[in-house]
Amino acid sequence: MTEYNDKQLEILKAAEILFASEGFDGTSIRSIAKAAKVNIAMISYYFGSKEKMLEALIIYRTSDMRMQLDIISKEDLTPSEKVDRLIDLYISRINKNKCMYQILHFELSTKKRIMDMKAFTDVKRQNMEAFTKIINEGQEQGIFRKDVNINLIPPTIMGTLVHFQMNRPFFEAHLGISTDEAYENYIENELTIHIKQTIKALLVHEN
Repeated sequence: MTEYNDKQLEILKAAEILFASEGFDGTSIRSIAKAAKVNIAMISYYFGSKEKMLEALIIYRTSDMRMQLDIISKEDLTPSEKVDRLIDLYISRINKNKCMYQILHFELSTKKRIMDMKAFTDVKRQNMEAFTKIINEGQEQGIFRKDVNINLIPPTIMGTLVHFQMNRPFFEAHLGISTDEAYENYIENELTIHIKQTIKALLVHEN
């Protein structure tokens, strides 16, 4: 994981909030400096540009996923239990870092600027390798099907959660959810259970 000092982290977290609320183009270096209580020169010294700051933010928020996946893979759990832990990890991280995912989705979908995403791609590749290792373990034990498209499992998990989040007003009205606490509880319970059932249905042999 890339190491940042306390001041760099303050700048990145301030930038994250502003990028998510004001948009990348609508956020100035000056406003980030003000929110982080630093001078503009310090931001230039640490990150060089707003684009480089965005790249650093993305790497910071995604780079420790591999470590978490490795921990799960080494735990004394059945493959099915490890998949449950994987899903819990994906959901908790996306929910915790929803601002960053909102920014990332916008930047990758609009392609308005050229960003050096090699470091981010490398992190995603490493995460997929760790994820694949866990699924392979279940396949070797005859628990999971051999014909599973492993590459599509993470986007199936994330896509369901992101769709729920992006349509929050509809689901709040439809489900009678009236508070932030109730909304988060629904994600942690009903939605998580649904995603686990969906992934298990894809992985496990039909009876």
